[in-house]
Amino acid sequence: MLTTLRIKNLALVTDLTLELRPGYNAISGETGAGKSIILGALNLVLGERADRSLIRSGSDGCSVEAVFDITRLASRVDLFLEESGLDPSENGCLFLKRSFSTAGANRQFINGSPTTVQSLAKLGSLLVDIHGPHDHQSLLYPNRQLAILDAYGQLEPLCEEFGGLVRRKTDLEKEKAGLIVDDRTFAQQLDLLRFQVSEIDGARLDPDEEATVEAAYRRSSHITRILELVQSASGILSDDENGVLAKSGILGRTLSELKQLDPEARSFLDLHTDCVNMQNELLTGITHYADRIDTDPEQHQHLEERSTLFRSLRKKYGPTLAAVISFGEEARSKLGQLERRDTEVERINREIEASVNLLNQKGRELSALRCTLIPKLSKAVARELSQLGFAQSRFDVAVDSAGDATQCGSQLPLTGFDSIEFQFAPNKGEPSRSLRSIASSGELARVMLALKTVLAKQDEVSVLLFDEVDANVGGETARVVGEKMRQIARDRQVLCITHLAPVAAAADSHYVVTKQVKSGRTHSDIRLLEGADRIAELARMLGGVSQEALKHAEALLSHSTSAREM
Repeated sequence: MLTTLRIKNLALVTDLTLELRPGYNAISGETGAGKSIILGALNLVLGERADRSLIRSGSDGCSVEAVFDITRLASRVDLFLEESGLDPSENGCLFLKRSFSTAGANRQFINGSPTTVQSLAKLGSLLVDIHGPHDHQSLLYPNRQLAILDAYGQLEPLCEEFGGLVRRKTDLEKEKAGLIVDDRTFAQQLDLLRFQVSEIDGARLDPDEEATVEAAYRRSSHITRILELVQSASGILSDDENGVLAKSGILGRTLSELKQLDPEARSFLDLHTDCVNMQNELLTGITHYADRIDTDPEQHQHLEERSTLFRSLRKKYGPTLAAVISFGEEARSKLGQLERRDTEVERINREIEASVNLLNQKGRELSALRCTLIPKLSKAVARELSQLGFAQSRFDVAVDSAGDATQCGSQLPLTGFDSIEFQFAPNKGEPSRSLRSIASSGELARVMLALKTVLAKQDEVSVLLFDEVDANVGGETARVVGEKMRQIARDRQVLCITHLAPVAAAADSHYVVTKQVKSGRTHSDIRLLEGADRIAELARMLGGVSQEALKHAEALLSHSTSAREM
């Protein structure tokens, strides 16, 4: 559920914090007071497009923050956060934030971690289902209608299984297409693969050899200069007349005489002895290093050829010898497939045939279950619609099924062989028409409300927001709309922006949006109504604050309170 919504510098709102409660929350207010700002703010924090014209005049930017209790959706939300590389939620609380500025900066966060608008929108679809004047239009799309039917019958697992079979069949057909080519192309592919496999196998590659060979080749390429430096170092250290060791002998005799004259100078002689020993060790090391230097021209040529081969193979097949070896293994596997082309094609054909048979089995099973569900869904929705002011209405579901995978053609849908269309006849004696033929947003809103009532148990989204669901209704129908809202709210949190008193009276919590002028600026605010304040707002919604309106409002609230306690 949505526990907190904070809005800063959005339209008429300077800084507003809305603390929401479980169950059914109604939001009312005068026309133009800013009720739509609540809807707009929630849309923003759930990833909708940011409109910078909504930034409050005089402000550099605006922000919306939302806190959700995700206890019921913890597993799904945590999986999404993990797959998206985002910080996990703590204590069942999820924090969302969206901000944008007049300068163009657009930032969004999930649990404090920066994220993309796309990730925010995907997460939002798990949390909130918003039904405003335009959101009802989703009912017009056949794929959405099919999803609703499957949700009603809990057919999603079978539908997913069917989709997996379709993807498997597509992969097999792609594999087959790669094998079935004309003879000339086939011969060219064989020649290329054989050359690649032969070249890589002939190189007898070892990934660990690359660094060793390259280092040895670099050393061999500079062998002349290395020998010159070694000879020069040996000459400098030698005990010839001008060598370091010869001069060290003179220095040693000088320090020895100094020690005899002053015993305190003994430390100098000890240091000198250490230096001479290190010089002798250095000379011995250089001599042994020189003995190990290989000046064999054939060895140098071998290293050069090996290094050149490595560079050539890396240029063709991959950045490292390990990548080259991996390429060779893939080429060998592909070569084997091509050399066994006829056998492979036969195998793939058998797998495709088996896949099609299983698709037909699962598809027909899915179609049969849907045909069984359609009368049940139609009856359940019609029953709800009759209570929402359509006493003589009829709700139908037209279905068209391809029958099997072959009749679907090359583009086999992931959802099965069926296409459906919701049809609605609001008045008795009229033929059923597709929902897209319905012009009234109020009628569409009530159809959506009826479907949501029927699907309340199956729908996992924890927050539903309705706007204009009560458009073009009144009287007893308005009271039933409120009852439906409360009924849905038994299983999830419901927010309803309404202008009808019977709809608001049914709510567990009632908030009012007000508009005030302070210091020459207009501000929108929202507050929770209780007691007499709630009765006064219901009376205003009924048309005034007369004693009759107040009594009517009190009666509405009393009736709704009694209904909640039953």
